[in-house]
Amino acid sequence: MLSSEGELGRRGDSSRVFRWASVSKPVVALAALVAAEEGTIDLDEPAGPPGSTIRHLLAHASGLPPEGTTPIARPGERRIYSDQGFDVLGEVLAARAEMAFADYVDAAVLKPLGLAARFEGRPGSGLRGSLDDLLAVGRELLAPTLVSAETLAEATAVAFPGLVGVLPGFGRQEPNDWGLGFELRDRKSPHWTGARNSELTFGHFGRSGGFLWVDPEAAVALGCLTDLTFGDWAVKAWPPLSDAVLSELGR
Repeated sequence: MLSSEGELGRRGDSSRVFRWASVSKPVVALAALVAAEEGTIDLDEPAGPPGSTIRHLLAHASGLPPEGTTPIARPGERRIYSDQGFDVLGEVLAARAEMAFADYVDAAVLKPLGLAARFEGRPGSGLRGSLDDLLAVGRELLAPTLVSAETLAEATAVAFPGLVGVLPGFGRQEPNDWGLGFELRDRKSPHWTGARNSELTFGHFGRSGGFLWVDPEAAVALGCLTDLTFGDWAVKAWPPLSDAVLSELGR
């Protein structure tokens, strides 16, 4: 748990390594934003199905299905949460950077932030790291150093507004707003963050039972890692946890 003033507390063994699953996606997003600022990629260059761009892939708006290479919608038509889209993003980033995807993420994000976390799998879900690592990512998202504040603000604003889709584990959302690699709370209901979280809250959760959210209005970030696969327990436990943290902090 962090605020703009520093760390506020933690529980458990913060050095233990866990699978992050889809909590990897904000880290990949940061790597893509670094690449965009460096000129290695252009967020609006073609990538994925015809008519799709890197921006579409990051925002789950490319039309690609959750798995598989055959589009099930036109780009910008629906919000379809797609690990396949992040596979394509990883391939494009590796090709433009002329190095392995994991090596680029390591050089662009992990090493500069002092993380011991490492990729051992697909771009959208392959990170393994500790709570120490996750909190370092939260700290970066509260006050960016790898990219400009303007770039992060663009990435955490709604990309392709108004798209309907399913938020995994929480059902159909109208709209299912998303940023560039960051899931946005906005007015979604139900949601995995708390009722006290502002609409500006962004972050991600993963099938491995962990999450990271950043609430710019409250100036607080909260991260959690577990070895318990996401399920009903998380749907029931995470919102009250988030509310309890914000209440204790007077937010």
